[in-house]
Amino acid sequence: MTKVDLKSFNNDWFDHGAGLIIRGLWYLFNAIYLNSYIFPFSGLKKFWLSLFGAKIGKGVVIKPKVNVKYPWKLTIGDYAWIGEEVWIDNLDEVIIGPNCCVSQGAMILTGNHDFTKSSFDLITKPIVLEEGSWVGARSTVCPGVKLGSHSILTVGSIATKNLDPYGIYQGNPAEKIKTRVISP
Repeated sequence: MTKVDLKSFNNDWFDHGAGLIIRGLWYLFNAIYLNSYIFPFSGLKKFWLSLFGAKIGKGVVIKPKVNVKYPWKLTIGDYAWIGEEVWIDNLDEVIIGPNCCVSQGAMILTGNHDFTKSSFDLITKPIVLEEGSWVGARSTVCPGVKLGSHSILTVGSIATKNLDPYGIYQGNPAEKIKTRVISP
């Protein structure tokens, strides 16, 4: 068995997308305005996210205790809903389409590590939630996953691969259990 040398992590290539000062300022504003209960209003949160480079559509709702790693790597479409205690760990691009819902406590994770290397290299892949998709409460979307249009990842499930449009997925790893039918 090879011992992992924690001093040899090879993540020098990683582009944060902003300098140290901007990242530090964002950390402060994120803690005060997004990842707290002090300011429950979506308008102020959308203002700060946009100021730091996020693309935010109209009618977006952002609930309290949301944590966003890098707003300059975030796009949220019109009328999307981001629930309480959502963690968007966007080391890579995250696109949340219009009319999407990311429910309470969900995690959007764009990064992982290559456990096969002693250097434990960072791996990042973008995540896309297409129009009308829904990430259930306490669910996790893993790096590189795309939720197809109007798909559902049910409560507590983990998406490790793409979800088909209108598919309803459940479990760990999430498997398709049925097709979503939307009434007129």
